[in-house]
Amino acid sequence: MALLGGATAVRTGFGYDVHQLVEGRPLIIGGVRIVHTHGLAGHSDADVLLHAIADALLGAAALGDIGQHFPSAEEKWRGADSSVLLGVSADKVRAAGYRVVNVDATVAAERPRLAPHIGAMRNNIARALRVSEHQVSVKATTTDRLGFVGREEGMAAWAVCHIE
Repeated sequence: MALLGGATAVRTGFGYDVHQLVEGRPLIIGGVRIVHTHGLAGHSDADVLLHAIADALLGAAALGDIGQHFPSAEEKWRGADSSVLLGVSADKVRAAGYRVVNVDATVAAERPRLAPHIGAMRNNIARALRVSEHQVSVKATTTDRLGFVGREEGMAAWAVCHIE
């Protein structure tokens, strides 16, 4: 999107999401199903990472947030694949005249170890956004047993993106 004088409009978005860990649900992070004793609670598949990225993208384009576009009050989103929600969010950003430049995200989880799954997560995110994998960064951290993440009550994710 060009501004007066031919300059490019670069916008930044920030996303944050949290989900509670519960028994009886699969754990899906970054579109990857990970073997664990607990999964994340939510109306959709509760993919905390993809939700944070979708919010960052929508926010960068001033298009609201994931809850506006995919409300939990609507039954059609129950159990939804968050990769689809992320792809639709990226399509909305493109329809507004922007392209995704990059995404950088961090997931906080005490267990299980997420590092072995980061490559697959990056690939899934890039595919959903229709960008190159080198435009997507995913990191994982613990909270050194502090807070709700440290007590293994839930997981959190933060994401920042640039669009132009």
